[in-house]
Amino acid sequence: MPEQATEVTAAGIARLAGVGRAAVSNWRRRHADFPRPVGGTETSPSFALPEVEQWLRDQGKLAEVPLRERVWQQVAGHPEGAVTALIHAGCALLLVRDRPTAWLELAAVSDERMAAVLPHAMEEVLGARLGPPGAGTVHSGAAGVHHPPGTHNAPGTHNAPGTHNAPGVHTARPVPTPTTDALLPSVPLLRAAAELAAGIGAGQTFEFLLGRQLDANPRQYTLTPPGLAELMAALAETGKDADRPGGRRPVRRVLDPAAGTGTLLRAVAGPAELLAQEADPSLAALTALRLALHGDGSPRSTPARTVRGGDALRADAFPQLAADTVLCHPPFNDRNWGHDELAYDPRWEYGFPARTESELAWVQHALARLRTGGTAVLLMPPAAASRRSGRRVRADLLRRGALRAVIALPAGAAPPYGIPLHLWVLRKPGGELRPVPELLLVDTTDPAEPGTTGTQTSGGRDRPDWPAVHAAVLDAWRDRADHPGVSRVVPVIELLDDDVDLAPARHLPRPAAGGGAAGLEDVRERLADTLRLTAELTPPAAEPSAPVHRPLTTVGELARAGALLLRTGTGTAPRTDTGTGTGTTPVLTEHDVLAGTAPSGTPAPAPTGAPGTPTTPDDPVLLEPGDVVVPVLGGGSVARVVDEATAGAVLGRNLQLLRPDPAAVDPWFLAGFLRGTANQRQASSYASTAARLDARRLQLPRLPLAEQQRYGEQFRALAAFEDALRTAGRLGGQLVRGMYDGLTDGTVTPR
Repeated sequence: MPEQATEVTAAGIARLAGVGRAAVSNWRRRHADFPRPVGGTETSPSFALPEVEQWLRDQGKLAEVPLRERVWQQVAGHPEGAVTALIHAGCALLLVRDRPTAWLELAAVSDERMAAVLPHAMEEVLGARLGPPGAGTVHSGAAGVHHPPGTHNAPGTHNAPGTHNAPGVHTARPVPTPTTDALLPSVPLLRAAAELAAGIGAGQTFEFLLGRQLDANPRQYTLTPPGLAELMAALAETGKDADRPGGRRPVRRVLDPAAGTGTLLRAVAGPAELLAQEADPSLAALTALRLALHGDGSPRSTPARTVRGGDALRADAFPQLAADTVLCHPPFNDRNWGHDELAYDPRWEYGFPARTESELAWVQHALARLRTGGTAVLLMPPAAASRRSGRRVRADLLRRGALRAVIALPAGAAPPYGIPLHLWVLRKPGGELRPVPELLLVDTTDPAEPGTTGTQTSGGRDRPDWPAVHAAVLDAWRDRADHPGVSRVVPVIELLDDDVDLAPARHLPRPAAGGGAAGLEDVRERLADTLRLTAELTPPAAEPSAPVHRPLTTVGELARAGALLLRTGTGTAPRTDTGTGTGTTPVLTEHDVLAGTAPSGTPAPAPTGAPGTPTTPDDPVLLEPGDVVVPVLGGGSVARVVDEATAGAVLGRNLQLLRPDPAAVDPWFLAGFLRGTANQRQASSYASTAARLDARRLQLPRLPLAEQQRYGEQFRALAAFEDALRTAGRLGGQLVRGMYDGLTDGTVTPR
């Protein structure tokens, strides 16, 4: 095996072959010629990717590794780490897009020669896109890059608490030019990435690789979901230059002082000069490459993208900036934000934030970097609207007309997913602008319809119905009108009490659950109808009989025989003819299956691939009538048969699909036997905190199709009875809650 060859774990092998990890473990035990580990640990070994690919081909378990998967495995197994690999790949993709002829000439030489001449070619495109290297300390922690004299940060590290960056630190380009020695082990990756870019584009290739890195390390990064980023960008743009004659809009200056991976700036529509600052040097480098690869315009026609490293509170990279827009997802609950050393900072026009109010420091930093009349939108924890330690700053923001709206989002909108976060919309006062003596409060945390699941769930990241949230928030922001339970324009004088509590829930009491007395009567009638239906669907008395011992088969055996197809859900958007994903197709989530509700999820962006590439495990699974869906996690006895209303939705994560051949297996027969408690127990494996179902081990009896259909009719009737019980419980809970609310708020009188 060549030195520094790409390594892959057992999980990576399973993804390559489209099997589970248990299958890889079985291969290692049963096949003496399975590749030996070359790294990792005894409990989590790693293997040489070329050896694994060859073994899979020899065994007939893999015809060809999909190109996207091969590129990602080279990134994940890079000897210097995935971040360094992504930076090298981003530099090469810039060269592929901006100077394709030069790249083709470079790709024609040997790996050693290519590594020797690439730095010069990369420096030309990096300089054109991101500016000269600069003389300050370098902001990238990638290994093998040109560092000026002095120390530099290691990958993924931050400055020590309480320290400042050296003078001139922000003049350095965030992506230094990789050296020849650093690029040599990356050359196979760069060639493969360029091949992938030929099919889907350089920008989409980098988005796919970066997305896989973020998904593989969810605890390492705090992400801003795309739906939320689009909403924040739309709030900042609404009403500004939207209706200019001819549809032309001026170039705006948009700043994100805590850019992370650059998602907020990528959501900005129209021509805009994008400016970003990020404290993590590795993220700063990735963000710079991501923004440079976003769009296909030439450097002359594309507005500038400027990315700087460093902590924006302690060492502001843009002290003289007067931006049109600031978008920010700041770090939450950061007690080490610089309280002691920044006590006399001129940015604290609205009051010096307490040590526990780091978010209010970011609010004032955003206002300080706006032009007069500019708009800032910040994602905030709900506690920032009500903590007593921040009431003086909140009061001054209100008095001076800087804070224009506080919007409560559904739980699951962004991490931490379990709580409903807020959006603060601010506008910098001054000049001829008169303070607006009112604040718009919007609450989207509750379901759209009482008694339904709506957009509020128990904290899953794909739970919010983003189109509905966008419509509710943007309509309220444009109209600035009172809508019971949704939005209210509150006079500032009403808010300036001892607490200055700006939480929308306090000032927007929810309407009665049943919609008042008239609505409760409607709920009562629907409940009565449902209870009558439930009584009609109640199964007849069971007839006892002796246990029947029938020959059994497993789902795995049926799949191998071609009687059914097994697929695993990804939750990604289906690809269109142009190779891009669409976010309009609903996703059937694990919560929907357990609750028996309609598909409510929003698809994640599809990992695009070239047209005609083989199907991979990442491709979306579209539901068809007769499909049977079972949850993978939780150990619950649930199986759902897809009907016409659910067909066409995308299968979500943590779900498995069984698509039976109707000529061999009845879908209701299949779903009914899969729900057997003993069957679920024998097919489940148990970890310390959860159970996982292996659908291949589920059993069902071997019966003729006619006998299957007889069982299937009984199972279908049981499912209808279960749905009626679930509806009755929901309506009953809604009626009880509405009666309590009506009696206590006076809209219903006791009889």
